[in-house]
Amino acid sequence: MVNWVIAASFFVHMVATVVWVGGITLMALVVYPGVRRVLGAGPQAGAVMAELHRRFSPLAMISLAALGVTGLAQMSVNTHYNGFLQINNSWAVALLLKHMAYLAMAGLGAYSVWGITPALNRLAMLEAKGKPAGEALDALRRREERLNRINFVCALVVLFFTAVARAV
Repeated sequence: MVNWVIAASFFVHMVATVVWVGGITLMALVVYPGVRRVLGAGPQAGAVMAELHRRFSPLAMISLAALGVTGLAQMSVNTHYNGFLQINNSWAVALLLKHMAYLAMAGLGAYSVWGITPALNRLAMLEAKGKPAGEALDALRRREERLNRINFVCALVVLFFTAVARAV
């Protein structure tokens, strides 16, 4: 018989994964390079990126929370789960490494949303008012892009260890 709570948990978990990891992947491989190529490093590029962040950040935060809740529900019913911090089988090792990458992604995302994005917005507003932000703005945009690429690699690590955990 189907356990509908766990089935719903898997469904929400997969949707949240698609939104979060898909968004990070899209930004890293399509948006940043495309915006840089078409718009350069000027104020229009900053405005496009600010709008994309404004729209994606709430989706990413909701997905992050959903992944945490649904992941705990799924873990608790898994036959390989032997208790909190009981790292005594291949599944538990894979899950530990997956969760470490997940926490790294969450930390990088938080730093980007609450550290880099507000600073970018302040510098972009100055630039829009005719006050050159210059190298500081360019350096911050490069840092944001670099963080997104690191987050993308962490996403691949999460997916890899998810596959490893499913294979054992």
